[in-house]
Amino acid sequence: MLSDEETYGYIRAAKQGDERAKEALLEHNASLLKSIVKRYLGKGVEFDDLYQLAGMGLLKAIQGFDESYGVKFSTYAVPMIAGEIKRFMRDDGSVKVSRAIKSTAKKMNAFIEEYSVRYGRPPTVKQIAEEFGVEESEAVFIMGSSRMPVSIYEKGEYKDEDSHELLDRLPALDDQDDMIEKLQLKSAIAALPERERKIIFLRYFRDMTQSEVAEVIGVSQVQISRIESRIVTEMKEKLG
Repeated sequence: MLSDEETYGYIRAAKQGDERAKEALLEHNASLLKSIVKRYLGKGVEFDDLYQLAGMGLLKAIQGFDESYGVKFSTYAVPMIAGEIKRFMRDDGSVKVSRAIKSTAKKMNAFIEEYSVRYGRPPTVKQIAEEFGVEESEAVFIMGSSRMPVSIYEKGEYKDEDSHELLDRLPALDDQDDMIEKLQLKSAIAALPERERKIIFLRYFRDMTQSEVAEVIGVSQVQISRIESRIVTEMKEKLG
């Protein structure tokens, strides 16, 4: 895992158009992407399609992230990644997007092979992007998609892997669901106005009573009760 400072350094570079920085962020956040994807398996969309969507969400999070937010990048990224998948599943565009990406990925691979044979070296990302008329970040994403398994239940390509499905070899955390829920909760809390964020912090992270919080904030206990109730209701609706 990257440190916060390393992550911010890569993000700053990625925003300046550094494709290697984007690739590094995608690579080092692979476990996070898989953790989020796991929650949407079994709903009619294959793992590779979900992973591609998660990658797109991460790239959008990279562009939108601001260090001044005062939250970890992963906290900011999780809702955006999940949102990208939810939006896709809601619009039911899986077949069209999947076929388009896979088709372009095959053409890119053919171009890379032909170029390598002709010039004795592979083309740069910039050359690939120019050849296909896309942004460099999009070219990286499409090429990465071609290396994803078609199905998590597909057998390995080597003889000694025949008895194992890809699902068995995917690295996973024991508390994936808990991790995602905590990150989403942190993001929701970070988005609250300062006074409301302080109320939630004192009530749920300092275990203070409503009366004690009211004294700190300088309002009545009844007001604290109403504010807390409203925040909790809004968070439940937002987090589903």
